[in-house]
Amino acid sequence: MSLEQKNYLKKIRLEKIKITLSQLLIIILFLLLWEFLVNLEIISAFIYSSPSRIINTIIELISNNNFFIHIYTTLKEVIISFILGISLGFIIATILYEFKLLAKIIDPFLTMLNSLPKVALGPLIIIIFGANTKSIIIMALLINLIVSIITIYNGFQNTDEYRLKLFKTMKATKIQTLLYLVIPSSYQTIISSFKLCIAQTLIGVIMGEFLVSKQGIGYLIVYGKQVFNLNLVMTGIILLAIISYILYKLIVMLEKKLLKHI
Repeated sequence: MSLEQKNYLKKIRLEKIKITLSQLLIIILFLLLWEFLVNLEIISAFIYSSPSRIINTIIELISNNNFFIHIYTTLKEVIISFILGISLGFIIATILYEFKLLAKIIDPFLTMLNSLPKVALGPLIIIIFGANTKSIIIMALLINLIVSIITIYNGFQNTDEYRLKLFKTMKATKIQTLLYLVIPSSYQTIISSFKLCIAQTLIGVIMGEFLVSKQGIGYLIVYGKQVFNLNLVMTGIILLAIISYILYKLIVMLEKKLLKHI
């Protein structure tokens, strides 16, 4: 490795460290300012809680054996919904790509379903599937599936036309073209759809927990609202932010590993 390459890699590492430290500094300053404003009673501790109150709430939940069960419940529902959403989205997008007429017929319905507020379907989902985990997963699936289908399908549609013509000239079958050209060319889009899907899945799961759950972070937020325990509400929101960040980082790590093999 040349000296220029070493300096370049060193520069990239330093830049990453600077970004990470800057992000941590922003979070720390925000938390300190939040605590400071609450202590001076500039903002209401009852409404906005405070970092120290949130930490005490988490400690209380752990001591009552209620913390990890809620985290586990939400994560389980998110993982199941995410896997189903990505898998079904990929399969349906592939079918639509192969059958252009079907895609043209379905397109306005996908747009309509994507713009429809899914929470409006909540009561109907509960009636059909019952007030249980299944309803939460269906709610999340309704939100992430359409996004997955549209994103992956658009990735397939953007396959290079000249390469498609080359495969056609070489008399490649539809399956060969799909497996060796269309899907590999769309790796970046497919992986990017993971990021959208995980965010939409988390939204769907929390919406479902708002409606039917007796466990999970969404339930904690609803319960805190009902008993006017806004410390519990803010704790739930902070936990959601942390989980969302961790899931996003896991997808980014997966993206880097997969793209290395492309």
